[in-house]
Amino acid sequence: MSPRVFAALAASGLVSACALPPEGVGQEELAAFDEAVASIGCDLVGETDYLPVELQTGLTREQVIEVAEFRLASEQAVSLSNGGIRLITGECAPE
Repeated sequence: MSPRVFAALAASGLVSACALPPEGVGQEELAAFDEAVASIGCDLVGETDYLPVELQTGLTREQVIEVAEFRLASEQAVSLSNGGIRLITGECAPE
């Protein structure tokens, strides 16, 4: 592995390691978010996705968005071409 490739991989690991959950959102809420997103098919895209996640978790819309951004930053979700995200851990892990 070239030093350049290694440096890039190390940097990407550091970025994801530095991702912190949103303020006021604990492990229970993160787990509830994951379960709720899995229950709607693992994609969080629009209003029809956000509402059930909010209802199931008790999180506000802003918190749901912040948790989605956290999951992206920590490489536990990927961006979709339609502007949404797909959770890629737990029940939503690719096979």
